[in-house]
Amino acid sequence: MSGVANELARAREADWRKPWLVRRAELTPASPALVFADRRLDYRELLERTRAAARALSACGVSPGAILAVQLPNTLAMVEIVHAGFLLGCTVQLVHTRLTPAEIEHQLDDSGAGFFAHLADDPAAGRVSLPSGVARLPIGDPASAASVTPAAGRAREPEASFDGEIDFAAPRFILYTSGTSGRPKGVALDAANLFASARAQASLLGSEAADRWLLCLPLFHVGGLSILLRSVLVGSCVVLHERFDPERVAVDLEAEAITGVSWVAHMLARVLDVSDGRNAPASLSCVLLGGGATPEPLVRAALASGFPIAPTYGLTEAASQVATCPPGGDARLGLPLLPGTEARIVDQAGCEVSPGTPGEICLRGPTLAQGYHGDPRASAEAYRDGWFHTGDVGAIDREGRLRVFDRRRDLIVSGGENVYPAEIEAVLLAHANVAEAGVAGIPDARFGARPAAWIVARRAPDPTPEELAAFCRERLAGYKCPVVFECVEALPRNATGKLLRGELGRTPG
Repeated sequence: MSGVANELARAREADWRKPWLVRRAELTPASPALVFADRRLDYRELLERTRAAARALSACGVSPGAILAVQLPNTLAMVEIVHAGFLLGCTVQLVHTRLTPAEIEHQLDDSGAGFFAHLADDPAAGRVSLPSGVARLPIGDPASAASVTPAAGRAREPEASFDGEIDFAAPRFILYTSGTSGRPKGVALDAANLFASARAQASLLGSEAADRWLLCLPLFHVGGLSILLRSVLVGSCVVLHERFDPERVAVDLEAEAITGVSWVAHMLARVLDVSDGRNAPASLSCVLLGGGATPEPLVRAALASGFPIAPTYGLTEAASQVATCPPGGDARLGLPLLPGTEARIVDQAGCEVSPGTPGEICLRGPTLAQGYHGDPRASAEAYRDGWFHTGDVGAIDREGRLRVFDRRRDLIVSGGENVYPAEIEAVLLAHANVAEAGVAGIPDARFGARPAAWIVARRAPDPTPEELAAFCRERLAGYKCPVVFECVEALPRNATGKLLRGELGRTPG
C-alpha cells in the first residue's frame, strides 16, 4: 500500500458506469478476487457466480428499483448478492444478523422492501412475520445465492443481460443505524458516495492491486461493505472470514500475506492476546482502527509488536471513513480529513467555534448520504444548511486535523461539567487487572448525572471498587471519577465489537 496517488485516486465516475464487478472482470479477469475457506476465486469466476445469482434473483421477481433486504452472515452468497445488486439495478438492504424478528419486521416495513432473503435453515429469520407485499426468498446454500427459492407465484423469466450502466445517484445500499440514539434510521448510500469514499481513501492511504485485505467485519456493517467494494474498484483481493475469530485472524495475517485489516480496539486487543508476543507479519502495512477511541496503552502495545496502526473516525452516513491518521503519523495531534471531506465544529446554538474549541462535528462532502431513507423528519434534523450534524463531540485545530472526544449522546453532564466516558475508560484500561471498561451516566439528584463504570477483570480476584476509585482519583479530576464500579463477565457490544454504552446497566451494584 503506497500513500501516493494511484489509479483509483485518479479514476472518474465515467470510468465505472458499468456494474463495478463487470468492469473489473474486463480489466483484470485472472486477478485474485476472493478467498473464503477453501475457495479461491479470480474476478472472472466471481463474476460468473454473481451473474448466476442475479439470474436467480431476477427469476424471483427482483427487478430494477426494487428493495431486496438480505440477512446473511459473511458467506459467498452474501458477497454475490452485494455485487448482484449492481447488476440488477436494485437496492440491497443489509440486515444485521442478530436482530430479533420484531426488529427485522420494523426495518422491512420502514424501508418498503419487496423481498427478504435469508438462509433457509435460519430459524429466527423464518419466524419473521413479513409485512404485506414482502416476498420471502430462502437461500438453500450459503455458498451460492443462486440457490434462492422463488416465492409462490412470483417466478418469472430472468433478464437476459445485466451489463447496463448503473445510476450513480440511485440508492445502492440501505444500512440501518444502531439505534443507540433512538429509533434506527435507514442510511441510503448511492454509488457516488461509495466511489468517492474509495477514491478518497486511495488518495490518503494508497490502494494497490497487490493488496490483500482481511475482511472479518460483518458485510452488513459499512466498514465491511466498504472493504469489499473498494477492493473491486482497485482490483485487489479480499480474504473473507465468516466471523471474527482472533486465533484464526492471527494465523491468516501471516498465512495469507495480509496487507490491510479493519478492526475496532476490542478486536485488536484480542488479536494481541492470542499472538503471544509475536510481531505483526512483514506484509501488514495498515490496521484501520475505528469504532471509538483506542486506549493509549493498547496503541503502545500494538506499535511495539509492529502493528501499523491507522486510527480512523467514520460513520455509516459517510460511507465509512471521515478522517484517518496514516500509519506512522501521530494520532494524538488529530486525524487528517479524507480528501474532499469538509468539517466544522459548532456550539449548541449552531455557531462555528474557534480552532481547538470542542463542539459538535458537522460534515459535508461527496461521501455523505443525502438523507435517511423514507424519513424526511430525521433527515431535516441531521442535514441543516448543507451540513450533516453528526452528534459527535470533537475539535479541529488550525491545521484542519480532527480530534474526536465522544458521542454527544454518550456525554455525561455532571454539575455543569462535560464528562467524556471514553476518557475515563482509557484510564481504567491502564489498570493492570482491567481487561475491558465501559462508562455511562447514572441519575444523580444533586449533580444531574454522575459517571459509573462497568469492568471486566483480567484475572481473579476482581479489583475492588475502593482500589479502582483510588486509581482513578490519581489520574482524573474529581468530577470525572466514577461513583460506582461493578465487575461483570462481559460488556454489551455490537457485531463489530463496538461498545454499546446505551445498554450498560442504569443502576449498577
